[in-house]
Amino acid sequence: MASSKAELEAEELQKTTGDEGATPITECGTRKRHCVAGTLRTVTLRPRGGAPALEAELYDGTDVINLVWLGRRKIAGIDPGRRLRAEGLVSEQDGRKVMFNPRYELRGGA
Repeated sequence: MASSKAELEAEELQKTTGDEGATPITECGTRKRHCVAGTLRTVTLRPRGGAPALEAELYDGTDVINLVWLGRRKIAGIDPGRRLRAEGLVSEQDGRKVMFNPRYELRGGA
């Protein structure tokens, strides 16, 4: 049985995430520090409490986590399709995993 393109991409992302020593997003517990790695799916500017906030959705093949940089409108290199490794405290907001102001490292290009 042939796998779909999305399934193959998810498997590849999971493999590279493990190679980078990151925790799979699906295994990240809330209120704990984790290191995650994956590909940015979307990057949007979404104000929070009247202040700018740059939000990015990171996908690692298992799940997604929202990375939020408060007070930022743009960060060089934070673009859809970019590989990224991020570290910070995982919390939950509206049923989704979120990491505020994570430390990050840009990886190979889009």
